[in-house]
Amino acid sequence: MIRRHRLALIWALVVCVLIGHNAYLWLGKRIVPDTDILALLPVQKRDPVLQQSFTHMVESAQQRVVVLVGATDWNDAQRAADAYSTILAQHKELLQATQLNDQTQADWLTKFQQHRLVLMTSSQEAQLQRQPAAFWVDAAKAKLYSPFGGPKLGAWRDDPFGLFSDWIQERAQETPVRPRDGHLFVADAQKQYVLLPLTLTAPAFSMSAQETVMPLLSQAADAARKAVPTAEVVTSGVVLHAAAASEQAHSEMSTIGVGSLIGIILLTWLTFRSIKPIVLIFLSIGIGCLGSLSICWILFERVHLLTLVFGASLIGVAQDYGIYFLCNRLHADPSIDSRTLLKRLMPGLSLTLLAAVIGYMGLALTPFPGLRQMALFSALGLIFAWLTVVFWFPALIGRQTLKQGRLVHTYGNALRRWPRLRMRSKSTWVGILFFIVLSVLGCLRLGVNDDIRLLQNPPKHLIDDQIKLGKLLDAPTPVQFFLIRGDDTEAVLQREEALKKRLDPLIADHKITGYQALSNWVPSAQTQTVRRALVEQKLLNSGGPLELLAAQIGEDRSWIDETRAHLLSASAPLTMDEFLKTPASEPWRHLWIGQTEGVTASIVALRGLNYADLASMQQAANGLPGVQWVDKVNEISSVLGLYRKYMGWVVFGAYIVVFALLFARYRGNTWRVLAPTAAASIAALALLGFGGQNIQLFHVLALMLLLGVGVDYGIFMQEHPGRRNATPWLAVGLSAANTILSFGLLGLSKTPALQAFGLTMLLGIALVWLIVPCFGKDVDDSAQHEAV
Repeated sequence: MIRRHRLALIWALVVCVLIGHNAYLWLGKRIVPDTDILALLPVQKRDPVLQQSFTHMVESAQQRVVVLVGATDWNDAQRAADAYSTILAQHKELLQATQLNDQTQADWLTKFQQHRLVLMTSSQEAQLQRQPAAFWVDAAKAKLYSPFGGPKLGAWRDDPFGLFSDWIQERAQETPVRPRDGHLFVADAQKQYVLLPLTLTAPAFSMSAQETVMPLLSQAADAARKAVPTAEVVTSGVVLHAAAASEQAHSEMSTIGVGSLIGIILLTWLTFRSIKPIVLIFLSIGIGCLGSLSICWILFERVHLLTLVFGASLIGVAQDYGIYFLCNRLHADPSIDSRTLLKRLMPGLSLTLLAAVIGYMGLALTPFPGLRQMALFSALGLIFAWLTVVFWFPALIGRQTLKQGRLVHTYGNALRRWPRLRMRSKSTWVGILFFIVLSVLGCLRLGVNDDIRLLQNPPKHLIDDQIKLGKLLDAPTPVQFFLIRGDDTEAVLQREEALKKRLDPLIADHKITGYQALSNWVPSAQTQTVRRALVEQKLLNSGGPLELLAAQIGEDRSWIDETRAHLLSASAPLTMDEFLKTPASEPWRHLWIGQTEGVTASIVALRGLNYADLASMQQAANGLPGVQWVDKVNEISSVLGLYRKYMGWVVFGAYIVVFALLFARYRGNTWRVLAPTAAASIAALALLGFGGQNIQLFHVLALMLLLGVGVDYGIFMQEHPGRRNATPWLAVGLSAANTILSFGLLGLSKTPALQAFGLTMLLGIALVWLIVPCFGKDVDDSAQHEAV
């Protein structure tokens, strides 16, 4: 007795520590739920350079916020954009805008002018090899005398043949955005837009950043519409999607949590007609949540928001142990002490906990960091709730007799009329055959969809804005690109140039609209050397175009020598290090990975990619050393598919493990414990098939958890066999009803993955509840009385 009191006191100290730690976390705002959906994805360890390239692209995009402010009239678009910018200018600590002025453009060109002789387009290089001297003389004279000879980038003498100016024009074609009246300008057939590139100073997945930035963007948009009522504001950025996911998760967490709590309160009251059982059940659930949150924070130092959403459904599972104890206390002889009753119930209670933890730990076998955290959170919650029941419930209840509500009698009587499986009965075999046929037909109708995009379902207006902005800016996607590797920078640039020769025909075939590559800006040293030699041989040679030009415009020999020397002074090779230090490189720096894992790497991004032509992109990379096509969406979706199959085998293995675990106690009746859950799992899949559902990883993960939860009901019924013993049937009913409510609400989630998980659990638990009495073993009344 003293030992039991001591254990209860020790547990009280543990609970006090948990309360103090949670107060420390929440009151000190140390718990900032992680909203990064990428945290749920498997970590790619087979190819660290590939993983780094993807992370590099994503990180470069996640701090950007792109805003388009448009109107049919350019002046209106400017006024609306200025009103928008005025609001943001007051909060530069949150969002920094890109400034555009004449000095910015001058700085942009300075470095390139120092290397202008070796910077030319591929078509110009081809023309140098083919065209006669007269072609270049005419081109130079047209540039000298025509007022429409293209942009004037310095003196005519700096670039008499227009090689550098044409190269600059080609670089400008990499984006439809143009400077205009001190703004960045882009337009479609209906409206003209001011582009406002913004940089977020705080991490995009920080909830505090989301809470401050979103109202600011909304306020700025209101100011733009107030200045010009017809103005259109298009906004895109990772922070918007993160904020939407955060808001959705908070809403679902509240709905699931509050709904589960209300359900438990109502059902517990109808069963016991007393406040005390409700308080005890909530006590066990509360301590379970406190313990799981504390330990997860210690181990991970952050908790993903979806872990909290998933954890809210834990309420429907953690109450099983308290309900089982209270239902047995309800029907026990008043002379039996609660500690004696607990001792009788311990084998069943221990097996239910172990089976449930095995179910949750099955989730931890996946390579998904987010799922491992969810699994640990839930398993710890069950353990802490179970320990609370074991250490405190006997002391808090003692010999107290609990009241019975009318629900107990009505529901208990239903067990006597429930059908049972009898192997010698024809109706049993007809039912089994009917079940097999329907299950096979339903499962054959199941489709498969492992698309990674099912992990998140952004609001429609965000998707529409992103699509429109992508079309207007002709922006590349950060999840599909070419990864280029080489021993050094020169090797990488040469391999980029080889790839571009294969991509140019795809542009002509309208499979892509263009590409972004650093070799567009910094040709390989080999290419620059060839181009310098070509200029000297074709343009600056004795009797060549430069001398012919001088004769036609009336210049002497000294002018020829001075001009040749002047042009050659700007022929030094441009290096990657020099380029990356210039203002012009800022939009393209994310394409350079640099030295990593013993190699040098870069990225070639595609514009206007048609998803129907992805196979052509793979073909473009085939046979090119160091060039790899990366389709991260398809790659991760394939990984999800592999792990869906893998987890299917894990579920099968878990049944074998649980069977071996239970066999020591139930022997020949072990199949009666597991069969209801197995049959319910098959039936749930069949129903999903009849409903036209596509199966994915999260359906299979739900089957793993269904094993851990559903086997509890089989244990409850086998611990107290017989039609007249309503105690286990009542525990199964209360537990299943609350679990159905929890996961049924999870099935209403707008996140497809959580919805799939919740719907599978909803169907599975409901079916286990209906099936489990059928597998009960009848005992005679005297034996049943002995068991009770």
